[in-house]
Amino acid sequence: MVDVVGLFAAGGNARYGESVTQLEHALQCAALARRARADDEVVLAALLHDVGHLAARTPEGPAGHHGHQGAGLLQPCVPARVAWLIEHHVVAKRYLCTVDPRYAERLSPASVRSLAAQGAALDLEERLALETRPWFADAVRIRRWDDEAKIAGAVCLPLAAYRPLIERWLGPQSWPAAAGIA
Repeated sequence: MVDVVGLFAAGGNARYGESVTQLEHALQCAALARRARADDEVVLAALLHDVGHLAARTPEGPAGHHGHQGAGLLQPCVPARVAWLIEHHVVAKRYLCTVDPRYAERLSPASVRSLAAQGAALDLEERLALETRPWFADAVRIRRWDDEAKIAGAVCLPLAAYRPLIERWLGPQSWPAAAGIA
């Protein structure tokens, strides 16, 4: 079991260079996934895509980015697709910057900084390898929701609205009576 609710309770109110907290960002991203009628695995991946930031113990870099750290943390508990999507939402940003220069121009300053740490544009071989992966289109969708989920003051359901989804794969959680959590 991984207590992601405890991670959000401990660090979810931290800002990370954007106008929203980690928890607000996660809830907005999950809400966008639900609005797009994504299946439960994609919604869970959207909700937890940045959990590596909350549990990270090493600096961000191409070999050790937060997507990799989050996927490693959750991989024993969640379906393989969920872990893969969490890990690959980072390379999806690099992919989109490579194939769409207008996408790169719209990145937030914090996202530009993290892109520099996560690696440069992808070469043709890397792009083709990603494009042939069965779940890569979902990783790109999560990446786009990630970019949209940075609206200060947006109204979203609290984390507890995702309780059945979280506990289906991660087991019982420590649900505090904190704003945005319960």
